[in-house]
Amino acid sequence: MLTTQPSGAEPPTVTEAGRRNLRLLVQLRWLAVGGQLATILGVHYGLDIHLPLAPMLAALGLLVVLNLLTLAIPKRWPITNLHLVASLIVDVTCLTIQLFLSGGATNPFASLFLLQVVLGAILLETWSSWAMVALTSGLFAGLAVTHRPLPLPALIAHSPSPAYVLGSWFNFTLTAVLIVLFVTRVTRNLRERDSHLAELRQRAAEEEHIVRIGLLASGAAHELGTPLASLAVILSDWKNEPAIARSPHLAAEVADMRAEVMRCKDIVSGVLFAAGEVTGEAPARTTLRRFVDMLLLAWSRIHPDLVTVDYGQVADWAIIADRALGQALTNTLDNAVEAGASRIALTVDREGADLVLRIEDDGHGFPDHILAHVGKPYQSSKARPGSGLGLFLSNNVLRTLGGTLRAMNLPGQGAGITMRVPLAALAAEGETS
Repeated sequence: MLTTQPSGAEPPTVTEAGRRNLRLLVQLRWLAVGGQLATILGVHYGLDIHLPLAPMLAALGLLVVLNLLTLAIPKRWPITNLHLVASLIVDVTCLTIQLFLSGGATNPFASLFLLQVVLGAILLETWSSWAMVALTSGLFAGLAVTHRPLPLPALIAHSPSPAYVLGSWFNFTLTAVLIVLFVTRVTRNLRERDSHLAELRQRAAEEEHIVRIGLLASGAAHELGTPLASLAVILSDWKNEPAIARSPHLAAEVADMRAEVMRCKDIVSGVLFAAGEVTGEAPARTTLRRFVDMLLLAWSRIHPDLVTVDYGQVADWAIIADRALGQALTNTLDNAVEAGASRIALTVDREGADLVLRIEDDGHGFPDHILAHVGKPYQSSKARPGSGLGLFLSNNVLRTLGGTLRAMNLPGQGAGITMRVPLAALAAEGETS
């Protein structure tokens, strides 16, 4: 079947679809050349109706040359909508020449203009399809006014009335308009369906990644849980040892080790939340500012003096703390640090019914080939296995809450991440207004 060329597709897809469509036009043009040649020779020699063979065969030669030039186009050249438009215009021009030399609008083959209209409706962008309707309708009207009369034998010679010719033109124009109107709507519906199916397939693939990450995180948590618990017990026993109790230096080191063990347990819990695992902790009622401040306080212990926060004019709403959202925010801050940021600005605001978190940094920003795929797995400028999962997990957490994640490069230097979450997904009862 003919392949449509949806606007907004990625360049490789557009090029390949355009090239396939151009090849189909070449095949149809060969059929047209063969059919027209057989018809011209049959009418001229078989029916003894004298036609101007030289210009009519020259028009066919133009179609042959166009086909040969099309086949010679290098594969690396992109095929755009304008290439298809130009190709169809040449086809329409050659058909117009043939009709002009053989009776104009009174020639029954004038209805072949509809073939060009149908091809335009299927292959071209919407504006180009309507331009093809206007072009063919205008040429049909011009052929009704001026053309070379067809020298028919006296037995079958007749001249259609002006009313019949006018009606034929009106019928052609109306049919062309209806074809473009409905075919473009059908193709748009098909594109939307295909886009929706592609989105569902992409989401299913991402959810499969999440499941795998969750299984890996769960296995790691089970494997690490026992040694971490053993270390916690041993360190508690060491704290009570007389030799350690008498030495402030040893006691401080044991306290540091216990703190690091607890931090490891928190990291394991955070990985489980990021991977979509439920740890059984009950949701806690808190306020928005307290929730963000506690996250930044814990994060700043590792990266001090990097983040400044601006709450704008937002109220301090009561919310139900969502640890997965907290992990998504810290993942985004970690990515900014890994991108070389020395300053990170966090803005907490409200836009309509959404909580908006904007993170802007002065790091290296996103490469162009990564920016269009932020939030997809393994899309990262860091050349190591497993990189790119931070924003992927954050994106999936936000999507689970009904929110979105958007990335952009800032003017000059740095990157910006905008996270939107419906307040209804977080707010305690009576706090969403």
